[in-house]
Formats: sequence, C-alpha cells, structure tokens
Amino acid sequence: MSETENGTSAQTPRLPFPPVVLGIAGCSGSGKTTLASELARTLGGIHFHLDNYYRDLAHMPLADRKVQNFDDPSLIESPLLASHVAALARGETIERPLYDFSTHTRVPDRTERVTAGAFLVVEGLFALYYPELLPLYNLRVYIDTPDELCFERRLKRDIEQRGRTPESVRQQYEATVRPSSLAFVRPSAVHADLQVDGTGALDWKVERVLTELRRRGLPLEAE
Repeated sequence: MSETENGTSAQTPRLPFPPVVLGIAGCSGSGKTTLASELARTLGGIHFHLDNYYRDLAHMPLADRKVQNFDDPSLIESPLLASHVAALARGETIERPLYDFSTHTRVPDRTERVTAGAFLVVEGLFALYYPELLPLYNLRVYIDTPDELCFERRLKRDIEQRGRTPESVRQQYEATVRPSSLAFVRPSAVHADLQVDGTGALDWKVERVLTELRRRGLPLEAE
C-alpha cells in the first residue's frame, strides 16, 4: 500500500466525519496519562502518546544516548508529530513510528498503523507546547499538579516499574525533569482551555472534561 511523505496511507478512505481531538498536557507525574487513557476508554477513542515521536538517536554511541535530556521538547520530532495528528484529525490513517526506549532508537523499517476514530486524545509533556499542534485540538486540557505530588508519583513508578533506586530518581528529577517542567511544560498551561486539578479523583477529572465538551457542543455519542 502506498504512503504519502508524512506517513498517511494514500489508499485508506477518510472517516465520513472529523474526529474530536483533545490535547492533554501536564508535568511528569501529573496524572495526564491516566486521565487520557480513561477518557479514551470512556469515549471509545484513541489514546495517542507523544513518546513514539522521540528522535532516532542511532547515530550516537549508546553512552551518549543515555545522557540526553528526554524532558526537552527538542528531542521530539515535532514536524512529523504534527503532520500525523493533522492527518488523524482529518479522519485519515497514519503509519506511526515505533520507538525502542531501551536503546533510544526507532525500530528500523517498522511502523504501527493508526486509524482515526471518533475521538483522538493526544497526550504528553509537550502536547500544548508545539504551536503547530494547538489549532488541531477541539479542547486543550492542562493538569495542574503540585511538584511534590508529581515527584512522589514518579518515584513510586520508577522504583516499582523500572527498577530504579530512590537516589537515581531524585537526581534525575532535580537535574532535568523539574527544570524542564518549569521551562517548557508549566508555561504551556496558558494555551489550555481547561485546567484540571491533578490532586482530584479520576472520575471527577473525567467529568470535568466531558462537561466542557458538552458545553462546547461537541458530540459524545460514544458515552
């Protein structure tokens, strides 16, 4: 099957209606991934994470790749990301890159087909950072969570799921995660249509978003 330069399948028909596109941003540990996942489940939509679009660092020695600041938005290939979100917002199908986080490289010669649905939930640290993404959203959401809680959640996750030591998590958080949050993520909140308290219960946060979608007259047939 032929593809266009931006990875959109040229032979896949579009949806007969434009999807509703949500952008959800927040600091690491803010709860944005949990909220995006639950919204996608509730609405019967696609949870679209930005992490697949990290730049391929195969040209670097592995030791150099490991010390890159992955909390810096320049490490995301934003033009490709924006072209893919735009294609999905038109109801098209894309071929999304696959990223190997163990080597910080893209999986060569392989992609993942993503077909547009009625709802697209775009989520990531920089979902509200890149100017080219902002016009594509029907609703922009920022999860505002105190730094202390963000760190506690990240500490728990990295120890339990990634085998990290508490000291290594703390060092990384202080060296790159929090400075990048202050420089790039928190300022992007000015682009949000809705700010949600990250300390609240998940069902309350979901309802806040659904209420705002209804207020804007956006279709929620999947509810």
